[in-house]
This record gives sequence, structure tokens and C-alpha cells, in this order.
Amino acid sequence: MSFTELPGTRAPVRVWTDPYGIEPQAARQLRNIGALPWVQGVAVMPDVHFGKGATVGSVIAMRQAVSPAAVGVDIGCGMSAVRTSLTAVDLPDDLGPLRRAIESAIPVGFSMHADAVDPRRVRGLEQGGWGDFWQRFGTLDRRVAQLETRARRQLGTLGGGNHFIEVCLESGGADDGRVWLMLHSGSRNIGKELAERHMAVARGLPHNADLPDRDLAVFLTGTPEMDAYRRDLWWAQEYARRNRAVMLALLGNVVREHFPQVGFDEPISAHHNYVAEETFGGEEVLVTRKGAIRAGRGDLGVIPGSMGTGSYIVRGKGNPDAYCSASHGAGRRMSRGQAKRTFSTADLVAQTAGVECRKDAGVVDEIPGAYKDITEVMAQQDDLVEVVAHLRQVVCVKG
Repeated sequence: MSFTELPGTRAPVRVWTDPYGIEPQAARQLRNIGALPWVQGVAVMPDVHFGKGATVGSVIAMRQAVSPAAVGVDIGCGMSAVRTSLTAVDLPDDLGPLRRAIESAIPVGFSMHADAVDPRRVRGLEQGGWGDFWQRFGTLDRRVAQLETRARRQLGTLGGGNHFIEVCLESGGADDGRVWLMLHSGSRNIGKELAERHMAVARGLPHNADLPDRDLAVFLTGTPEMDAYRRDLWWAQEYARRNRAVMLALLGNVVREHFPQVGFDEPISAHHNYVAEETFGGEEVLVTRKGAIRAGRGDLGVIPGSMGTGSYIVRGKGNPDAYCSASHGAGRRMSRGQAKRTFSTADLVAQTAGVECRKDAGVVDEIPGAYKDITEVMAQQDDLVEVVAHLRQVVCVKG
């Protein structure tokens, strides 16, 4: 579908879904964003829903300014995926041992590694520059200095909430049945701590005093506050990418232990909560994608559904109207609290039939019924991405 414009905004707010179907809180947020004097434009993805400050599923291009709430507290959160040489026939009927082996190798929820992962000892981990990366920790906001040990031990860990690790099967096409590995995670506690500190600083700046929503407070180019935020932001985004790289290598080694013959293609990795310096309309802008991936022409990305509903590997079409972006997933249609009130563990068991995963009260808020229909989301952005592969989960690990 093509976009429609949300009426009544100063800057264009282009929407890739039914604008009348957007929840009122989210629509109000989008209008507030479109009213900011620094905003060039906003692209609203079909998985849009209410978020803190800025709407989840929004892409905001700003001139000489950036709002930390438009990135969110999980800086650099995103997806990584890799196709393997395995096929469905290689997998055993009982996938429980494989799920337990993944959970043993990669800490989930609030857990972390007993000792920091030594990247030199992780087979398949090709990321370099570790010494320089950790040395830069000392340049971050001094208020997080005491968190370095925790940050090191959390590198290569999943976290909780909607973060997950999956084993998937490709559906349809020449590679029907091919096994993929996929994971969703970000910058863990250190990203959250940095984000919250900078958001608090932004809210106290004089130029943000009269904003329609103080959570949309911005930093301005050329100020020490902006310089400090961007320094910490770039580091946290790199931490998130390295976190996923470590996990993907650990996951690959678990699979290699079970299937020694396995081979791996080049992995795909993409943030969906981040800032990038880009040029649109001949103007250099700071683009924040909060719950959105970059979908420049030829860019590969991952758009997951919910537990048990399938996911998509996509290639971007480079649509400038959307700031070369696409959705980051299905998007929630109800809050976690509402999901817990609406669904039972029996519902969870029914909706995740055929998937080896947790089926207890602790993950009811992640039930497929709490999310939008991923097939509808994909149909609404066919001018933003093309589907490369459709995947369905057979193993799902959550915190």
C-alpha cells in the first residue's frame, strides 16, 4: 500500500497503515512529534503503537537535533539471523534437548555470564576491535562507571520481555525446510542506564520547556549535551551489535554440537532502535528509528512475528517517502497487562502449538494474540520491502 498523511501536523507525518486504526494515545504522540520545530518529517510503520515519549514504529528525521526518547531505552535493539545448511529432515522429533542446550549456553532474563565472555575463545565470532571498544567505556557518562563489570558479564546474554532466540524453518520456495537461526536483543542494562540518564538531562534543558510532551525533549547540535549523548549512543549501539554477534556465535556452537555437519551463510544483523546520519531531500538529518529497520535499496533485514506466527527475511526497496525504512515486527495490539488479563496459559499452549518453547504464566504477555497479524503488517508495506524468505518457528527461547 502507499502512505496516507496524518492531518493537522506542521511536518509531514506519513502513515503506512489505516490512520483511523491507530490507538488515540499513539496518534496524539505522532501529532506532538510532527509539531516539533526541528522535525523534517515522520514515517509511521504498520506495526505502530504507543510508546514512552515517541511512538514505537516511528521514523523521525530531525534537523540539527535528536530526541533520546525517539530511540528508546534499549539502544541498538535489533535482530540477527543466519541461514544454515541444515534442513527440517536433519532435526529430531523432540526439540526439547536443543532448547535446553541453548538456554544453558546463553543466559536469559536477568541472568548473566559468571565471567565475561572472552571473544578469542568463541568459535565463529569474527568481530574485532574488542580492546578499543572496552577502552572507550571509560569515556562514557561517569555515572555508569561502576557498571563496567556488569556490562562485560551481560555481553552475550538475551534479556527478557520480547527478546528471543529461535530456530526456524523456511517455508516455500526452492529452500523450503532450510533451518535458520534468529535472535532479538539489544544493549542490555548498560544501554538502558545511559538512555535514562540522557533523557533526564534533555528534559531539564531550557529550549524544551514548552514542548507538548516533555518526554520528547531534544538535544541540539553544537551543544555539550548533544556531544555527550552521541558519544554514549554510538557506543551503546555498538555494544548491542556485539552482544548479538556473541550470542549468534554461541548459538551456532550449540547447533554445531548437535549437528557437526552444519554450515552457516553470512549473517544478517540490523538495529531497529537507533540513530543514523542520513541525507533526504538534499538535507543532512539525524534519523531515529524506534521500532523500525533501515530498508534502503538492497538492504537485508529481519521482520519477526510473535511466538508461533512466523517471521520474514526482507530486502529493502529504498522508498524515500518512508526514509528508507520498514517495520521492525508485528507490533503489539495490547499492553502486557491487558494480555495477562485476557489470555491464560491454556491459550498460550494452543497458540504456540508445534513450537518448542516456554508455555507458562511467565510468558503469557508474549502470546501471539497480544500482537498484530504479521501477514497484514507485511501487506501494508509492500512498497517498502520485498520478501526474501518466510520463516516459521520450531524452537523459541525467551527470558
